[in-house]
Amino acid sequence: MNKDITAINEKAREKSAFVDLLFGEIGKVIVGRRDILEKMLIALLCRGHILLEGVPGLAKTLAVNSLADAMKLGFGRMQFTPDLLPADIIGTEIYDAKTGQFSVKKGPIFTNIILADEINRAPAKVQSALLEAMQERQVTIGGETFKLDAPFMVLATQNPIEQEGTYQLPEAQVDRFMLKLHMDYPTKEDETKIIKRMSSGIRHKVLPVIGKTEIDEARQVVDEVYVDDKILNYVTDIVFATREPKEYGLAEMANFIEYGASPRASIYLVTAAKANAFLRHRGYVTPDDIKAVALDVLRHRITPTYEAEAENVTSVDMVKKVFDKVPVP
Repeated sequence: MNKDITAINEKAREKSAFVDLLFGEIGKVIVGRRDILEKMLIALLCRGHILLEGVPGLAKTLAVNSLADAMKLGFGRMQFTPDLLPADIIGTEIYDAKTGQFSVKKGPIFTNIILADEINRAPAKVQSALLEAMQERQVTIGGETFKLDAPFMVLATQNPIEQEGTYQLPEAQVDRFMLKLHMDYPTKEDETKIIKRMSSGIRHKVLPVIGKTEIDEARQVVDEVYVDDKILNYVTDIVFATREPKEYGLAEMANFIEYGASPRASIYLVTAAKANAFLRHRGYVTPDDIKAVALDVLRHRITPTYEAEAENVTSVDMVKKVFDKVPVP
């Protein structure tokens, strides 16, 4: 390890010291869910957004709110419904009869972390307004553009069991989400702890561990995390295997993939892996960092064919086969 990498490693160790304190503080309120919480922090450090799928009652709102509290960030929750209008989330102009002037009333999107609950219930115009905010970090109200506060992250949820009255998210919008997470039921042990904690009547409060300054510093270090050319080639092979499976000895997958992962997937794989290394107090990326984030980066970027659906082959199955086949550097 050369001198520069050693310096980055030391800086990563220093600036990531808050990570264990952060999850320890959140652990006062949230039982388990370390993996989900880590992915939320990864997305925040990488300036990305998250699409979270899970049945109701899994403490999604509590998890996001607790993360925001521990980082002294603003948190807002929007319940998406079919009658929602763009103005309901970004704001609108209000006419003042006394002055004869229009003034801007900003919407709930003007905060740091937004929980967009059941995003697939919102009509196309609302999703388009949210897309501008996610991509450009700004919104337009009455012809005037307003920058959103940094850091800014959208965590959108989808209910996988209830599809009545929903709108399918456009592919362009789905691709804007850095990670797509699946939140499963807790384990037996965790659920027992949840029951004891919630039935005791005692409510713990999450105290702030870091603020915006520390987040900005952590982001800068994540940007500097070292990625070897062998790791970059490994990422390229993974992504190309989803586009040209036959060339990687995956001929059986050729009829199952309609579209492979885009170049954005390659970028997000590397940036998310850098943040994953940072959370483990390292200043360099290993193949294990790529594997740790790959499923959540790729699962919504591989479009299965009708044949795949008929055979019950999911994008997750395909990603796992790719990792079994592509050689690790």
